[in-house]
Amino acid sequence: MNKALVVVPTYNERENLEPLVRAVLAADPRVDLLVVDDGSPDGTGQVADALAAAEPRVRVLHRPQKQGLGKAYLVAFSRALAWGYEFVLQMDADFSHAPADVPRLLESVASGRADLALGSRRVAGGGTRNWGLGRRLLSAGGSLYARMVLGVRVRDLTGGFKCFHRRVLEAIDLPGVRSSGYSFQVELTYRALLRGFAVRELPIIFVDRRVGHSKMSRAVFWEAVRMVWRLRWEALRGRL
Repeated sequence: MNKALVVVPTYNERENLEPLVRAVLAADPRVDLLVVDDGSPDGTGQVADALAAAEPRVRVLHRPQKQGLGKAYLVAFSRALAWGYEFVLQMDADFSHAPADVPRLLESVASGRADLALGSRRVAGGGTRNWGLGRRLLSAGGSLYARMVLGVRVRDLTGGFKCFHRRVLEAIDLPGVRSSGYSFQVELTYRALLRGFAVRELPIIFVDRRVGHSKMSRAVFWEAVRMVWRLRWEALRGRL
């Protein structure tokens, strides 16, 4: 078993999964990979099982139905800690996050330069590709909004490409995490900052998914808008 585990949640990612898994494993021999599938009706879970049967570095966790991105990560992080992994990475299944960037994030934490490394679209050298103006404005505005409400300096709070040292996940009270949608990304980084961990942003180019459809919804958006205020309030009361 390697020391690092890459967690990839999936829902209807049948066409993306096999090439992604092969690309991640080829990018860094130090990592294993866990697919967390939420009962995808398109057969993604079966593809994951076939990959795991052929490759000992691949694990699969099946959940019976779609329960939210945050909950998928929480159960995966708990498993990763129980299995003894020292480093845990998270990334999307749709090639928005480049597998070639996995070694950079892992090395930043493994070398001791960071406790939590973030793949950032909003530092020098980072950016997005194949996004329209409306989506760029929404993303930039959302990140700025979260930074201002929470009073932190991290520029890409909403990004989902990360590498954690296990001590971060052990310290941030995973059972107490309240977010289930994209505000989950904000909450975990904020909890790490509140506990004094070193958070480092590394530039990445975020590419719009090449196959399939975005999982963003209006409900997920409004959850994120409300959640940052709740996080700030609870932090001020010492409850986070």
